[in-house]
Amino acid sequence: MPIIEARNLTYTYPGSSSPSLRDVSFKVERGEFVLLTGPSGCGKTTLCRCLNGLIPHFYGGTLSGELVVSGLKITEHPIHELALHVGLVFQNPENQIFALSVEKDVAFGLENIGMDREEMRRRVEWALEVTGIKDLRDRAPHELSGGQQQRVAIAGVLAMRPEILVLDEPTSFLDPLGAVRILEMIKKLNEEGLTIILIEHRLDLVSRYVDHVMIMNEGSIVLDGRPRELFQSSYPELLGVGLPKVTKLFNMLRNDGLNFKDVPLTPEEASRLVEEALHDRGR
Repeated sequence: MPIIEARNLTYTYPGSSSPSLRDVSFKVERGEFVLLTGPSGCGKTTLCRCLNGLIPHFYGGTLSGELVVSGLKITEHPIHELALHVGLVFQNPENQIFALSVEKDVAFGLENIGMDREEMRRRVEWALEVTGIKDLRDRAPHELSGGQQQRVAIAGVLAMRPEILVLDEPTSFLDPLGAVRILEMIKKLNEEGLTIILIEHRLDLVSRYVDHVMIMNEGSIVLDGRPRELFQSSYPELLGVGLPKVTKLFNMLRNDGLNFKDVPLTPEEASRLVEEALHDRGR
């Protein structure tokens, strides 16, 4: 059974005359790494707010259709119950960290659910370890760099041991090197079994990590599939989604009559495909 399944999900914010989500239907299997992308204002963040019940329980508005997350219908379960299954990391980490030390920030969610002290210590230690910030445990979060703050925010969510981790553009405030470090950490968590939903525009950085892509436009999911399948088309670019540059180059070469065995998502794959094509031509 999919860990997330939406059927004809439609949502309108209070006071709005038009829906932000329109008949959204999709499935996410347990353990997938999903990229959710699309032009600004297409409904990505709104959809993520549905996954942990912020919509409709906090934002209100009008919701129709059905969304089931970890076997729970979001309309029938409160936010605090859904939050045990779905962890949401905001775009700006400063909106999510506020304690006087990193360790206290990571423990905040566990304290709120009244967790046993010893189990809390074990979980905080584990979360600090997997995010690589054990040495920062006594630092004040506001003194940290953007990348370090993002790791603190992720650690606070991971300490709750959710089944699903949702990240809303976690690299938007980071330089390319800092972004890669965060993405590699997220990929490692995915390889250990965590289901990941990642909102991101920087496809050059994220394409190598994901195995499922959903592209939204005007509140609907218009493309849903594997990255190599979707990125062979120029349609995503018509929606304002920038394809990985190396993929775009190979699509242009294919249009000029050059044949390759596959579509690359990374420069390393592109190099291998060119070598194979040259080798085949030299026979």
